[in-house]
Amino acid sequence: MAVRHRLIRRAPEAVWAVLADGARYADWVVGTDSSRQKDDNWPKVGSEIAYTVRLGPYTAEGDTVVRICDPPRTLELEARSGALGTARIAIELRPWGDETLVVLDEHPLRGPGGLLHNTVLDALLQLRHRAMLGRLADLVERTATDAGPAEARTAGAP
Repeated sequence: MAVRHRLIRRAPEAVWAVLADGARYADWVVGTDSSRQKDDNWPKVGSEIAYTVRLGPYTAEGDTVVRICDPPRTLELEARSGALGTARIAIELRPWGDETLVVLDEHPLRGPGGLLHNTVLDALLQLRHRAMLGRLADLVERTATDAGPAEARTAGAP
């Protein structure tokens, strides 16, 4: 099981605002070239986003459905990638003072990923998660939606 965490210098509501925008998943989910909401209900349970994965000249389509949603604390998704199978992705937001501890937990459910799940796959997922959480942190911290005027002005200052 690949579990990784990252402290983001914003309140959980600011992190949730990014998670609640299905069109922004390609901005922080590693390997996703584009994403789009399939309906206007994201991230309500049962709502979906579609995504495209691009590897050089090759592209693949997939979709992700919300299985559990408890704003602004928990979002659990099932990513469905056709012949590659499905994966459970759980994102937990824990208040940490004025910041947010984000815990990302992903593991394969069905298909080849589920059958071939091993420590090598987990190691690769750890690398992907490190990059994803870094992108999410950059995105959230750049958009000072929860910051007051003084904090917003100094958010990028040393």
